Amino acid sequence: MTGLTRPSVDERRVTSGQQVGVVAGAGEGPGVETGQQRNIHGLGKTRLRERGKRTTIIRVLDSLSPVEDFTANERRALAPYFTNVDRPVFALRNLPEVVKGALFARYSRSAKSVRRLFLDEFHEAVASGASETVGVERAERLYERVFGDYGDDSVAQLGGAHIACEGVSNILTKVLERGRLMAYLEQSTRYVPYTDRPGGRWKYIVPTELEGHPLQVRYRETLDDAFATYAQWFEQAQEHYRRKHPRTDGDSEAVYRAAIRAKALDTLRGLLPAATRSNVGIFGSGQAFEALLLRLRAHPLAESRECAGQILTELRKLIPAFLTRVDRRDRGVRWSEYLAATRRNSEAETSRILAGLEPEPREEVTLADFDPEGEVKVVAAILYQSSRLPEEQLISVARGMNVDDRVALLKAYVGNRANRRHRPGRAFERTDYCFDLLSDYGAFRDLQRHRLLTIEWQRLSTDHGYTEPAAIEEIGAADDWQRVMDRTRALYDKWSAEMPTTAQYCVPMAYRLRYRMQMNAREAMHVIELRTAPQGHPAYRRVCQRMHTLIAEQAGHRALAEAMSYADHTSVELERLGAERANERRRQAAAPD
Repeated sequence: MTGLTRPSVDERRVTSGQQVGVVAGAGEGPGVETGQQRNIHGLGKTRLRERGKRTTIIRVLDSLSPVEDFTANERRALAPYFTNVDRPVFALRNLPEVVKGALFARYSRSAKSVRRLFLDEFHEAVASGASETVGVERAERLYERVFGDYGDDSVAQLGGAHIACEGVSNILTKVLERGRLMAYLEQSTRYVPYTDRPGGRWKYIVPTELEGHPLQVRYRETLDDAFATYAQWFEQAQEHYRRKHPRTDGDSEAVYRAAIRAKALDTLRGLLPAATRSNVGIFGSGQAFEALLLRLRAHPLAESRECAGQILTELRKLIPAFLTRVDRRDRGVRWSEYLAATRRNSEAETSRILAGLEPEPREEVTLADFDPEGEVKVVAAILYQSSRLPEEQLISVARGMNVDDRVALLKAYVGNRANRRHRPGRAFERTDYCFDLLSDYGAFRDLQRHRLLTIEWQRLSTDHGYTEPAAIEEIGAADDWQRVMDRTRALYDKWSAEMPTTAQYCVPMAYRLRYRMQMNAREAMHVIELRTAPQGHPAYRRVCQRMHTLIAEQAGHRALAEAMSYADHTSVELERLGAERANERRRQAAAPD
């Protein structure tokens, strides 16, 4: 292996369409500005336009200069699989996930570069007529060898897959979306109406547990009624909002129509039962999928276990080596049995300990726990990053600071936030809030997606009553709304006596669920500012507005609450109107001239 000697600043001109490297940082030193060139400070790029094309000047600093020298033949072999062959920062492409994961795993015990490892391991396959994708069989052999050398957990983090789960219940979506280290996108009840009947059936699942059960017919009749009521009032709800909020001259028909439709769907979604079908897209690493499968296989609902089997089947077509232990008796099977056993035993002990107790009345949002010294500890955490003092000493210093000094430090740390995505650093993670919530199931579904914080929820039931939007009475649907709620409650009461977990399927989203959200101040800033935005659903906007108020007033953390400057407490009628206007402006700006 030979190194390449480069000057202190190496500049190459790359036209748009080629792979470009971002190199120079935002540190000291002047930018390159000559002629038409314009230095973008902080990005280390210089852009110019030549004959209508954007050109990038790539600046390579000494610290990133050494790059292995490859022969012409090696460069040709590498080109299909790496975005460049002559710079220290590059991406891998056209390779199976197991190969990419295995190559990265070798970093820990090899002095070779990834590109050299690739040539050593796969050069023969490439030279013998490889297409743009290296054979999976060879990839598996390499992975198995690395797997044996380095263990499975760390290597399984280095490859991933996209999985679609379609037509699953809203109960299952919450199980699927529980894992913290995965990415999800779910079909929204705000944008997709459930008014059609594909194959003559409404879009809900009939759980396996009900097959041949005496309640199966009643279940279908009850849910058919809920969906029919939803569909019956959809157009009338839209007409109600059109009368209440006439289109203004400044709004296009498309913007206005989308805002009205979203408002009608938001109003009626409480009629939809938890059995309503949804589509979920999931991306995750092999390790994250393993954790998901173990959790699904341990779940009491048959739908979850059936879904686990189907996910495993599809993943083994993509990343089989990452999932070798999921269904091994001594590994994954025992693990799932452990999860199932601890759940059953905990529920049994809880039933024994709490026997005879009924829920005390609580508000929709309760701040159940917080640290009275939270702001002091955040101040200490800010000081910690720029000092040499130990934590305990800094807490003492923070306690002794006057209010003006604390506020000045917090303001310096928060800075001038141009938008809600500009958030302060991890010092805000030094204090926590625990909220006990009792909202409708629809709002919970949205808030549960904030999976990086700690969120636990109780079984969905009809025990805590239901919500009814004011517009339901305004459009004349109050009697139908109550009929659906009463009818599903009667079914739930009978069904839950025998199968309380499965009975959740019939409960409409208007019924309230109790859940707990524990978050640090940094997470609270993200959740509150995002979920109080004007385009949000009124149910979760109300919850998060109350969270913000309680942080300031009950916890007394007024400076932290003030830092959440994008929390929106205004009242909005057509929540999606502003967002739809912005979407249209973006579409118009992106359209070719």
